[in-house]
Amino acid sequence: MRTLLALLLLWTTSSLAEHPVLRFSVAESWGMPLARIEGDQPVEGLVYDLMQAMAREVGVRPEFHVMARLRLQEAMDSGDIDVRCYVSTQWFNDRPGDFVWSIPLIHQRDLLVGRVGDSAPMPPEQLPPQAIGTVLGYTYATLQPLLDQGRLRREDSRSQLLVLQKLQAGRYRHAVSNQLSLQWFNQAQPADRQLQTLAVLEEQDLGCMVRNDPAIPTQGLLRALVRMKQSGEIERIVQRYGGTGYGDNISVARP
Repeated sequence: MRTLLALLLLWTTSSLAEHPVLRFSVAESWGMPLARIEGDQPVEGLVYDLMQAMAREVGVRPEFHVMARLRLQEAMDSGDIDVRCYVSTQWFNDRPGDFVWSIPLIHQRDLLVGRVGDSAPMPPEQLPPQAIGTVLGYTYATLQPLLDQGRLRREDSRSQLLVLQKLQAGRYRHAVSNQLSLQWFNQAQPADRQLQTLAVLEEQDLGCMVRNDPAIPTQGLLRALVRMKQSGEIERIVQRYGGTGYGDNISVARP
């Protein structure tokens, strides 16, 4: 029996070793529903499931590198990661030369958020001077002119969840959140404690970036994402994490 178990262990180890490793980046600022991180490794979440599905499609072993958002570009430039997901072309001034973009996978909205009864829907230009909850390392193009003028001041937190928790606790009156994170946060709150959308600030199509390197199956990954999008698998992953009605219109103020 011990010999059989040893052979099975050897076979399993050998099988894993035969699969090439694909290095995925994970931003430590992500919280649920994007990813839950334990012991410096993601263990569940929308983007985690997406990356796992990509790896299965092309027969590679995923390796997750959790890092600060401000280090992601450095990791791409130095060749430390192979795939970066949940990213928009709008976030780059220049096209990353060593990476190839996937098709758009998820449509994201960045929202101006407030507490129930604290303020009515309004464009950000009508906000009085104040601090606003933001995520460290994130850029907010719509709000940047107001930040430059000093009418708004950033109060950064290390994750989107912390931004929403501080808003609910009254640390500031308004914050910025992506729609998926807001929906996830509100699911656990009673109706009178749920945060409300006041304005749509920005909308982006998010996808993945894959290193253009002969050592990894770049084109195979890009084709896999096309198949996953066309089959509805990506939409099912989004819905699994509370993205109900994610494609619906939101009738609130726009800038």
